[in-house]
Amino acid sequence: MKFLKFLSLSLFLFLAACGGYPIETNMSQEVANFNFTTQDNESLSLKDLEGEWWIADFIFTNCTTVCLPMTHNMSQLQSKLKEENLDVKLVSFSVDPEFDSPEVLKQYGESYEADFTNWNFLTGYDFDTIKELSIKSFKNLVVEPKEDDQVMHGTSFFLVSPEGEVIKNYSGVDATEIDSIVADLKELN
Repeated sequence: MKFLKFLSLSLFLFLAACGGYPIETNMSQEVANFNFTTQDNESLSLKDLEGEWWIADFIFTNCTTVCLPMTHNMSQLQSKLKEENLDVKLVSFSVDPEFDSPEVLKQYGESYEADFTNWNFLTGYDFDTIKELSIKSFKNLVVEPKEDDQVMHGTSFFLVSPEGEVIKNYSGVDATEIDSIVADLKELN
């Protein structure tokens, strides 16, 4: 019995030392430092999120396709997190910062009944800055619009550790993933 306890403790310490998590992960990317503007015209930086689990996505308010289900799903996720009493931050980065001012983002968030105490919509940078952050830190495609005003971008939700490491991505357009995200967060908290 003592041997099993010792073995369990050793395995736990080994996994902790190796950055192991009690959930299955599919990413390991450090998030680059950032300091952007929220829907309330306040600053939010990577340092502000330090010590917190957070979920990120990339959207824009003029999107006519994937952002609609993504933002709806993020809203549903926010509700589930409250039901489960999980303290997790949500961060939606705009990939159309030229149009998406703080005021536009605030109105957009309100239309999805966002609770801004833990869900921030970010802007206050140029397109190249958010494209670089998205691609390098999240391995998430972002392509400048050509003919129309539609930015092509990935549709994932990203789970970010308290140390600022992206450890997992989920489909942001598949509502069934909400339960997977919540289950993972319960394991991590």
